[in-house]
Order: sequence, then C-alpha cells, then structure tokens
Amino acid sequence: MTPAVNVDRDRMLQLLRVQSFERKEVLLASGRTSDFYVDCKRTVLTAEGHWLAGRILRHEIGKRDPECKGVGGLTLGADPLASAVSLISYLSGPALHAFLVRKEAKGHGTNQWIEGLEAFHPGDRVAIVEDVVTTGGSALFAVERAREAGLVPTGVFALVDRQEGGAEAITSHGLPTYAAFSRADFLE
Repeated sequence: MTPAVNVDRDRMLQLLRVQSFERKEVLLASGRTSDFYVDCKRTVLTAEGHWLAGRILRHEIGKRDPECKGVGGLTLGADPLASAVSLISYLSGPALHAFLVRKEAKGHGTNQWIEGLEAFHPGDRVAIVEDVVTTGGSALFAVERAREAGLVPTGVFALVDRQEGGAEAITSHGLPTYAAFSRADFLE
C-alpha cells in the first residue's frame, strides 16, 4: 500500500471504531445473532467517511482490476460505497460508473433490478461493493443480478469482513474478496 492509502486506512478504522462499532447482541440480516455489531453507514455517510471509503475501495479496485468499468452492490449498504468510489474515480481517473441493485425488482415501469444500468455495456467488468460481509448472501445476490444484466463481476470489495464465512462463500463462487478491515481490527 502507498503511504497515503495507509493513512486513509488508519483514519477510517479510527472512525469506524468510534462511530460504527459496538459490542452488543444483535440479530443479523442472515437471521443469526452476534455480539459484534458494526453499522458502516454511520461512518460512510459522514463527509470524511464517504471520502475515505471511496479512496480506500477505489485504490483496491484499481489495483485488482484495472479494466473495471463500474461499481455497485445491494441497496442499502452498498449505496454510499458505490457513490463514494464513483466520485473518487471521477476525480482521479479513470471514472467508474455506479449502479445500485434493488432487493426486489421495481414493481412498475421497466421492472428493473438495477438502477444506473444505462451507463454500461454488456460485458463491462464491475466491482461489487459491500459494507459488511457476514454470510456473503447480499454480495452474491448483487453478483447474480449484475450477471443477469450482462455485467461481469470480477470481485467483491467490502469495508468489513465479520470473519463468519462470508468471504469463503463468495470465493467458492469464483470471485476474489477484499475487505479493508476484519473483525480482528476491532477487537485489538
């Protein structure tokens, strides 16, 4: 990593620990319970957190897939991340368009699953972003919808891996997974 990326990463972890992380019993989207709670939106929706998330994830996407044309994932967790990465990429080049994957097809009009698809061509390489990976289900849902739309997901990029099997599940579907932080970073 470059020195600037290390500084960004250190600051983002500091913000996530203070604004987004709690040790409390919670029910996860997967239906499981956990005593490790991190709500990345609390940090990523701040101006500084948005900037840092965009820089950190854009760096990794560019390093791992220089041919990538876009970034997106399942609403709501991926929405600010896709926005942040797209903005940072526009400022630094090459620009990556953002897209959002709905949890259900739009119930009227075009019945589409993906917002922002008009900026892409069939076969475009895209990165899937995720705030927190637990089981990998949300990321894999986004991967499937992107593939159905003619896009080619080339990896999953997350802010936090809870280390509960999600990264392995994603990898078992043939996609590399990158997480800026893991459970261990919060429990040091």
